[in-house]
Amino acid sequence: MKSTNKQPVVFNSISELHRALGLPKPLHPLISLVDYSNITADTTELEKGMLFNFYKISYKKNFSGKVKYGQSHYDFDEGGLSFISPNQLITALEGEADYGGYTLLIHPDFIRAYPLGKSIKNYGFFSYAVTEALYLSDKEKQVITGLFKNIETELDSAIDQISQDVLISQVELLLNYSKRYYNRQFITRKTASSELLVRFENLLAEYFDKGKPLTNGLPAVDDLAAALNVSAHYLSDMLRTLTGQNTQQHIHAKLIERAKDLLSSSVLSVAEVAYQLGFEHPQSFNRLFKTKTKLSPLDFKRSLN
Repeated sequence: MKSTNKQPVVFNSISELHRALGLPKPLHPLISLVDYSNITADTTELEKGMLFNFYKISYKKNFSGKVKYGQSHYDFDEGGLSFISPNQLITALEGEADYGGYTLLIHPDFIRAYPLGKSIKNYGFFSYAVTEALYLSDKEKQVITGLFKNIETELDSAIDQISQDVLISQVELLLNYSKRYYNRQFITRKTASSELLVRFENLLAEYFDKGKPLTNGLPAVDDLAAALNVSAHYLSDMLRTLTGQNTQQHIHAKLIERAKDLLSSSVLSVAEVAYQLGFEHPQSFNRLFKTKTKLSPLDFKRSLN
C-alpha cells in the first residue's frame, strides 16, 4: 500500500498489513503474531501514520526513536508494551526501526462472539497515550514473551474446533498480566503519580474557586484529564491506585465539600446552592448530597443550627 501524501495509511485487514510489511499471508485472517525481525519491506511510507481497524498489542525490546500516538510522543528507548485499539492513529516520528519484539494483531470479529468482545473495552490501557506505555521488569518480560510464544505455537498448529477458544484464553491471560503490571507501574512510579495527584487536586479546586460550575456545569472527567495531558482512563487508574477513588468520585467529594461550605456559610437556599454548583435541577443535587452524606441538603443546613 502506497501513500502519495501525508494522510495516514489505513489498514482494514490484517492481510493488508502483512503485505505492507513484506510478510507472508497470516496463518489466520483474523489474528496474527508478527515477529519484527521478519519484516522485509521498506516501511518509510508508513511513518506518515497508520490507522488499524483491529487491535494491536506490541512488545518492543528496544527502539531508538520517537513515536507519536494521539497528541503525545515519547522516547521508547526502554522498550515495553503498547496497546492500540481500532481507529487510533500511530506515527513514527524519527529513529531506526531496528527493534526486536512481537506485535499481536486481533480483528474485532475474532473475539466478537466471546465475552472478551465486550470486556476488552474495560482494559483502560487501550486508550492510553504512548507516554503511558507499560515498561516491564526482566521477570515480567519473561512472562509476556512466554505468552507470545504460546500464541505463536497455537497459530502454527493445525486449526481445529478448539483453536479459537485456546487463542482467546491466551489473549485474555496476556491482557490480565498487563493489567497487573500496569498496577505495579502506578505503584513504582508513585512520586510522579503523586505530583499528578497534586496537580489534579489544584485544578479541581480552581474550577470551583472560580465559580466555573455556574457557567460551565459540573467538571467533566475528560476535560480534567485533557488539562493534565493524560487520558481519562489513566487519570482514574492513577487516582484509584493512590487514593482508592476514581476521578468521578473525587469530583463528587470536592462537590460535597464545596456544597457544605455554601450551605453553612451563606444565606443561599438549597436550590441556589445547587445552581451555583452546576446542577440544572436541584433534585439531582439533593439526591447526590443525600447519597454521599446520608442527609438531605436541607437537613444538613438545619443541623448546623
